[in-house]
Amino acid sequence: MASPRVQPLPSPRAVVEADVSTYVGDLTQRLQTALAEGKGGDLVVSQVGASVDALAFLALDGSVTARGDAVLGGDSSAVRDRLKDVKHVQANHKAFAATLSDGSVVTWGDAACGGDSSDAQHLLRGVQRIQASFRAFAAILTDGSVVAWGNADYGGDCSAVQDQLKTVQKIQATQNAFAAIRQDGSVVTWGDVDYGGDSSKVQERLQQVRHIQSTHTAFAAILDDGSVVTWGDADYGGNSSSVQDRLKNVLHIQATRAAFAAILADGSVVTWGDDQYGGDSSEVQGKLRDVKQVQASARSFAAITGSRAVVTWGEMEPCLCFSDCAEDIGSIERLSNVQAIQASGGAFAALRGDGSLVTWGDADQGGDSTAVQKQLVDVVQIQATDKAFAAILKDGSVVTWGDAEQGGDSSMVQAQLKDVKHLQASRKVFAAILADGSLVTWGAHAHWS
Repeated sequence: MASPRVQPLPSPRAVVEADVSTYVGDLTQRLQTALAEGKGGDLVVSQVGASVDALAFLALDGSVTARGDAVLGGDSSAVRDRLKDVKHVQANHKAFAATLSDGSVVTWGDAACGGDSSDAQHLLRGVQRIQASFRAFAAILTDGSVVAWGNADYGGDCSAVQDQLKTVQKIQATQNAFAAIRQDGSVVTWGDVDYGGDSSKVQERLQQVRHIQSTHTAFAAILDDGSVVTWGDADYGGNSSSVQDRLKNVLHIQATRAAFAAILADGSVVTWGDDQYGGDSSEVQGKLRDVKQVQASARSFAAITGSRAVVTWGEMEPCLCFSDCAEDIGSIERLSNVQAIQASGGAFAALRGDGSLVTWGDADQGGDSTAVQKQLVDVVQIQATDKAFAAILKDGSVVTWGDAEQGGDSSMVQAQLKDVKHLQASRKVFAAILADGSLVTWGAHAHWS
């Protein structure tokens, strides 16, 4: 099977007010709540948004600081005077959109990808929430209507369905399309038809929808009765007919770039989509019992069970590394007391209850942590770019590994990485928020600091 028609993406987060943004930075999981403690216990940074190679920091006072590639939103100087009383920042791959307390919107970054919203400014009033595809934005207004802007091929033009976009509650996005859930549970879609922008073949079944998840090219909707409806690219999750009879009592759906994994009420898991991206879990199906959480990299899934064990499947390199041995991938399933899992584009890092860390997957993307394994003790948080990991230790220091150019080497700023409270990441860059509210960045753009 051919590889998906996808573009490079930031570390997957499941990514979920805005799942595509989890890829641009849940996504996942995730970009919407990056908090840091400031002096006197006050919160200094209340949110961090990430495009492909830029970060935007929303301060408690409502101001915004952008860093990174100027073309991709790292320079907000042109709109700095307007970035006041900001309450939320959203990002696609190349631009940012800030919602102000008065419901207006300020944008910057690549003009063709939503960084220029001048044509839509007269409509952007009373904005409640903004969602992003890879190169467009869609805003839900107070009255439930929707305004879209950016690249039309990526859903930036919703005029064909404008009269249907009423009482909208939530919006989800693939790479090139949007899907809106209305108050009555029905769904309206627009954008590239090959990426889920046309739901006409399943429209009659899209009733009482409570949540929508997406791969890069397909959507999966969970209905109130726990059943699932899919559409979009059939090869990459848009066709669930082979498992439809098993998709009952679904609680949650996770996604790689081209496959879905559904957790059912009984703790079992059902998968579909491209086999090479985790769509085939048959080899581990007997172990997928009492599953509590599923995390995704670009091409693989990892599940945590009720016993805090790990089950993993999809395409990955069988490299498992931790403090006292380095074994094959089967050793992962013998892990215990796993509390959380983080993912880069091609590797996983599992945090255990004793503060130790286990990594596996593509060594070039952070799957091999042997070089820093002795330092990985008392870990409290893990973050990832596309090809590297960073861990905060209990003492506030940071340990990094993986691709040096994408943040795996923090030696140039190591002396500054003290009393770190939170880590955030774009595709290639890490940002550490310190206790005093200051920022330290490293990775592809060392000049960010």
